[in-house]
Amino acid sequence: MNYILADFNKHKALLPFTYTRPTSLIRCGILTLKEKWEQRLDSKVSFLTEDYLQTKYPLQETDDNVVIAGHLFATDELCQAINALNLGQKLVYNDQIIAYRAAAVHTPTIELEQVLFEGDCDGIDNTWDIFSKNGKALEADFELVTKGRTSQPIPDNVQTINPERIFIEEGAVLNFAILNASSGSIYIGKDAEVMEGSIIRGGFALLEHSATKLGTKIYGPTTVGPHSKVGGELNNSVIFGYSNKGHEGFLGNSVLGEWCNIGADSNTSNLKNNYAEVKLWNYETGRFAKTGLQFCGLMLGDHSKCGINTMFNTGTVVGVSANIYGAGYPRNFLPSFNWGGPQGNMTYKTNKAYEVADVVMKRRGLSLEQIDIDILDAVFEKTAAYRKD
Repeated sequence: MNYILADFNKHKALLPFTYTRPTSLIRCGILTLKEKWEQRLDSKVSFLTEDYLQTKYPLQETDDNVVIAGHLFATDELCQAINALNLGQKLVYNDQIIAYRAAAVHTPTIELEQVLFEGDCDGIDNTWDIFSKNGKALEADFELVTKGRTSQPIPDNVQTINPERIFIEEGAVLNFAILNASSGSIYIGKDAEVMEGSIIRGGFALLEHSATKLGTKIYGPTTVGPHSKVGGELNNSVIFGYSNKGHEGFLGNSVLGEWCNIGADSNTSNLKNNYAEVKLWNYETGRFAKTGLQFCGLMLGDHSKCGINTMFNTGTVVGVSANIYGAGYPRNFLPSFNWGGPQGNMTYKTNKAYEVADVVMKRRGLSLEQIDIDILDAVFEKTAAYRKD
């Protein structure tokens, strides 16, 4: 069986994060959705995604393909039901196709025999689900990645509550920190560092080669992806990886993509002054949509950055490769390749944006490849209508 994770119809609902990646590469919990499937299926997967993403994230097709909705959380029960499908069958939950097995990937699903899935099925349907479902995902991932394994010892100078729900990978460094796992598990990844004075209340995941800076305050459920640095105060937020919020300031109920940077003393509002339901920009409808949430902060796409003392309104959405600066509150929807802030906005020229991206990536031993530039070029074209010039 050849497993393929497909974007299906959730791709637009998860913009700006799916502008630059397949849906299944969204991180929620400790692992990305893809990693959850690969671990539970014990198999590698490939991608069925947007045409402009397919070159970097290729599709591997055989004569026996199992195509799975990439926005779903993998569970053992769901994997068993998928593996039980015969060729020519589709698995359906609440009138939605969640998987099918066919000799050809692009087989019309209407021709397939229906099998009902009667278990629990959940996934990332909207951007705000990434942080609002992070706690449940983190606990499931914690069980998955630590099963049958032994944590590295907790250093004597680290104070803990509920230490049996704390797992430390090899090479991690912790000094004079407080870890409270009474309300959620705490996972410290390989070669990560928890610096002195950090106070962490789980659930929390700090992935490989990431760090909490001196005196960081973290409320769970929060995930800091690989090669990232965080400081100040964080609450119920997800950082995909390769991003920094290294200084004082508050980040709450928010999601940061990759290669983002939050300037010193920048803050996100996650609660409206009138305590009303938060609305977020919806790319699919071209208008602001109700989230059903009272707490919702910032959605920041890949390669986007803000200057020092930036103040983000409740429910702000920023696209890919935006540079935000200036006194006052920026608008609560800023398109991709936006340059500016409250005093005015203009288009961030791609040659300048790519110069910065390459410099930033080289600090992590990587570089901006032509395949990445092609994706960003496509995003620039797709988002042109949102920019004024």
